[in-house]
Amino acid sequence: MLQYPQIDPVAISLGPVQIHWYGLMYVVGLAAAWWLGRRRAHRLGLSHDDIGDLIFYAAVGIILGGRLGYALFYGLEQLLANPLWLFRVWDGGMSFHGGLAGVLIAALLFARKHRLAFFQLTDFIAPLVPIGLGAGRLGNFINHELPGRISDVPWAMVFPPMMGLGPEPRHPSALYEFALEGVVLFVMLWWLSRRPRQRGLISGLFLVLYGAFRFTVEFVRLPDPHLGFVAFGWLTMGQLLTLPMLIAGLALVVWSMRQPVDRGKTAAAS
Repeated sequence: MLQYPQIDPVAISLGPVQIHWYGLMYVVGLAAAWWLGRRRAHRLGLSHDDIGDLIFYAAVGIILGGRLGYALFYGLEQLLANPLWLFRVWDGGMSFHGGLAGVLIAALLFARKHRLAFFQLTDFIAPLVPIGLGAGRLGNFINHELPGRISDVPWAMVFPPMMGLGPEPRHPSALYEFALEGVVLFVMLWWLSRRPRQRGLISGLFLVLYGAFRFTVEFVRLPDPHLGFVAFGWLTMGQLLTLPMLIAGLALVVWSMRQPVDRGKTAAAS
């Protein structure tokens, strides 16, 4: 059994202004995507400035989609009771699935502006995303969020009393998601996309792999206390929202295998 590390969720405190590690993780994810995107910008004939614009589009999509998704999927009752609660970003959180929808809308707008095929752009974006996902899960862990279910595995942790949990050791589920959704997903997608592939393949693999990782970890992650299990006594909201991702991803992979290799503006790989 391991003890939960004592890390102050506040990274920087300047008088009344507090900057949390969780917020900084968004900066880390966007900065990493910007840096990696610049390395491969030539594939789509984009300039480094274009990559900056793309990251801005994505950031807006993440923030708006993530918050709206959380309100609709996890806090609908609060939203209906008080629509202004949507803007209380310190009360509640962000939804990955909502953020994904926001990024897809942003990608559609960016693709139209730069005359790119939608899946051509999403194939470019997909390998840039996992570092941000992993950083976000680290932020969750530091912020005392996403506790796991009770377990006796040797690496189980006793979570802080402030979380309202008992003294039983639990799975560090946020760290599992950091490893799978962040590290493993990035390595696989970055490696697979090192050379041209069929259009839509990388996007489909992102949906399938993330969906499989998320669906699996949900079995050891504590369900949201105000929702519990949403069906069958074991299905969580996270799993329910992930199922359409898995189906869409598999369909996209099958469709992509019938497409020619998409070499973009150049066949060079990085």
